[in-house]
Amino acid sequence: MSPLDHIRIVLVNPIYGGNVGSACRAMMNMGLSRLVLVNPRPGMNMEDASQMACHAGSILNNRQIFDTTAEAVADCGLVAGTSNRGGLYRDHSKTPREWAPRLLAAALDTPVAILFGSEDNGLSLDDLALCTQFIRIPSSDAYKSLNVAMSVMVVASELFNAAGIFEPPQERSEECPSAMRETMFAKWRQALLDIGFMTDDTADHMMLGIRRILSRGPLTEKDVQILLGMASQTQWAANQLPKKP
Repeated sequence: MSPLDHIRIVLVNPIYGGNVGSACRAMMNMGLSRLVLVNPRPGMNMEDASQMACHAGSILNNRQIFDTTAEAVADCGLVAGTSNRGGLYRDHSKTPREWAPRLLAAALDTPVAILFGSEDNGLSLDDLALCTQFIRIPSSDAYKSLNVAMSVMVVASELFNAAGIFEPPQERSEECPSAMRETMFAKWRQALLDIGFMTDDTADHMMLGIRRILSRGPLTEKDVQILLGMASQTQWAANQLPKKP
């Protein structure tokens, strides 16, 4: 079981169903599944929540609801609260990236809660008093406050990345051998001569520049096959031009 399964996202006193639904979508994107709502505002539009959740409706439907934050985190060994405000106790806050390894490590042994405050007032002092860690999401001084669903996405993304679950696709084509590269460069040399891009006098100098450009990154066999095809088509087009008298 992944430690992400033991991390709950706790939205305290949320106002807008759209934000709750968007938070569900962010959670599913990043491998989180446990949503808790604390004292949601009366009249919160759950139809909006369902629409914004999109394919993350299962998270919304399986949400837990508590009257107080203390009840929502009573069984959690670690409680992290998000806040962008200053203050003595919050001056010890760290970014989501800094806290992610600690949160994941704790989640191996105990439930972990991450608190997000309401859209208008954030987390109260009583909520923050329950927190063992404080999270501050880096943002511009021009406008520090983030939408709650955006905040969930930022924190969830850092947790997902730190969990090491995502494996980027690997290049399946091996880097091409030298002989294949030389065949390609020879083909391009002739093609560029054929279209008049360079002359016999400048070809050696120009080809050094082209080699340097194409050697700044790996060239796979597929890459070189494409470049060979381009050179062949360039030569074909050059041969369609009227011959100079």
